[in-house]
Amino acid sequence: MPETLHNQETRKIRDQQPGKIDEILRRFPQKKSASIPLLYLAWDIYGYISPEAMIEVAEILDVSPAYIQGIVSFYTMFPLKMTGNYHIEVCANISCHLTGAQEVLKTLENRLGIHCGERTGDGRFSLQAVECLAGCSSAPCMQINGKEYTHLTPEKVIEIIDSLD
Repeated sequence: MPETLHNQETRKIRDQQPGKIDEILRRFPQKKSASIPLLYLAWDIYGYISPEAMIEVAEILDVSPAYIQGIVSFYTMFPLKMTGNYHIEVCANISCHLTGAQEVLKTLENRLGIHCGERTGDGRFSLQAVECLAGCSSAPCMQINGKEYTHLTPEKVIEIIDSLD
């Protein structure tokens, strides 16, 4: 990455949220323990976890960018490309799969006109299948911008999406 781009693009978090960075770092006895909260902050600012965001978080924590990339690639909650205004995550783990997650996913794909991993042309919705949302007892489930929806049926999914329009 050219040095000028690196310096210009990796200053968003510091420029926009310097007080928030200090607040997060104060909560942890070791700097690198603040990785996940800082990644959430980066997501808020960039709209996803960009390569530039990973570099800046690494610089803030005095760790390598590879360390941060390892965290981001391990957790499915961090999007690596721009998400929609409504980011929909459908659990695809065994409990949800056995209780109709595939139908839920197909219903969403048909209703939104996109496939899993895509974003609508207007940028309103993005759709992602994830491994687990910890809602096994109320499967199938999904989250929209972190809000959980459970005991889903295709009809219920359409109602939820229509309520967002």
